[in-house]
Amino acid sequence: MTAIPQGRTRRAALVAAICVGAVTGTAVLTGCGAEDPDAGTNGVGKLPADKIQAKTRSAAQGASAVRLSGTVVTSGRTYQLDMRLKADGGTGSVTSKGATFKLLRVGKQLYLKADADFWNQAGGKNGADGAGEKLNGKYVKVPQGDPAYRKFSGFTDKDVLLGGLLSLHGTLATDGHHDDAGTRTIRITGDKGSGGSLDVSLEGTPYPLRLVRGGGAGTLSFSDWGKDFAVAEPAKGETVDYGRQLPTS
Repeated sequence: MTAIPQGRTRRAALVAAICVGAVTGTAVLTGCGAEDPDAGTNGVGKLPADKIQAKTRSAAQGASAVRLSGTVVTSGRTYQLDMRLKADGGTGSVTSKGATFKLLRVGKQLYLKADADFWNQAGGKNGADGAGEKLNGKYVKVPQGDPAYRKFSGFTDKDVLLGGLLSLHGTLATDGHHDDAGTRTIRITGDKGSGGSLDVSLEGTPYPLRLVRGGGAGTLSFSDWGKDFAVAEPAKGETVDYGRQLPTS
């Protein structure tokens, strides 16, 4: 039988001891047989945080469509969004202060659709009591000069909305590998989380999948990247004019 050199035996024993220490401690050493969290991924998990953010912003900008859902807090008010967006339009629902309305944008034309209660409450503030029945379930054209257009059109604009949301604040850092509904992700943070966190897909295109905004300004999930959907002008019988400034609150 061939004798094993003592030096090789000592080295093997040392590696085994290091691996045992890694398992019982906090370190994870891929050389000790641990699974590489980036194996079989798109590789962005190995990049520094600023490079990951640049790649995921580029991926989001290049996608033809996206669906986003969750909450956005702006100017002290919370909006619950469920929107589908693409370059030439968007559609979905917005809920705020218990009232839900739908938004539809086709090109530059924005429409708002809500039930009678929404319009009756708004009418009380704008001198249009009793407008609810006329406007119930109808698409109301929002003039581009109306304050409501400036406030709500951004919710239907993919580039504007994502451009404002996908920037973390403060010093960027990676915060480990995670999982989002079965998809492996790498998380990046701003100022250790106080400036927000973003989970980026490690599978396929590095799209952003989950955003937690800094300062408690909301949490959003992103899905259906690149999945097209139809936006079309509503029929004339489904459209009415409000006749005055639309409500924004």
